[in-house]
Amino acid sequence: MEANKILSADLLDLIFEHRNKDYGAYQLRKTYNRRITKALLITASVALLALLGSFIVNKVNASREKIKKTEVTLTEIAPEEEKKVEPPPPPPPVEPPKVEMKQFTPPVIKKDEEVKEEEKPPEQEELKDVKIDVQNQEGVKDEAPTVSNIDEGKQVVEEKKEEDENKIFEKVEIEATFPGGTAAWRKYLEKNLRAEIATENGAPAGTYTVNVRFVVDKEGNISDVRALTSHGFGIEDEAVRAIKKGPRWSPGNQNGRAVNSYHTQPITFVVTEE
Repeated sequence: MEANKILSADLLDLIFEHRNKDYGAYQLRKTYNRRITKALLITASVALLALLGSFIVNKVNASREKIKKTEVTLTEIAPEEEKKVEPPPPPPPVEPPKVEMKQFTPPVIKKDEEVKEEEKPPEQEELKDVKIDVQNQEGVKDEAPTVSNIDEGKQVVEEKKEEDENKIFEKVEIEATFPGGTAAWRKYLEKNLRAEIATENGAPAGTYTVNVRFVVDKEGNISDVRALTSHGFGIEDEAVRAIKKGPRWSPGNQNGRAVNSYHTQPITFVVTEE
């Protein structure tokens, strides 16, 4: 190395004087400080990102709303018991009016002065409207039985109207039933109802009972399905949808024949928070 460059030369250049400087130990030592600085910056960046990520996750978890769960339960409407009308008590028996009687004693031959007044036989006129007995009794005159007016068959008899075959009965002797009975109906609704619909539509925690009314016709077909409640959050529409897609029912029965009848089904959605 020239004498005028020794003072300004690097220690590394002095050590590798007359040696290969293109690669190897010289290059490693030459770039050592730069590589250390780069490594420290990368490590610090990764650590900072990890801290920021952890902070963000904790923040999101803290502000996130609690998870809501929705349950669906079915209730049955018990048929109203018909009140038995007690027949009125029979009126007390009316005592028939006493009929006037005249004592009639067998005739006995006596002297006139020996005959007492009460022993004298009654005159024929006195016996005309009274009954004969062993003693006297006051009362009404004995009248001959009267004959009531004879029906001449001129009364108007109303013709019995035939019942409308398309009438929809509110109550029937035998209720319409789902194929398989109540247990099968419950299982069908639990399978086909989307219980999470209330939660998805933002329903707050609580209990929501939906009453759905529909007609089961004489053939067992379901029609006129409509909700009688209006809670919202899509639960009425969901209940109507599930019932509409159901199979045929066994129709209701009245007087031994299949008839159209109404059926009301309550469905309860329970939204809870965890």
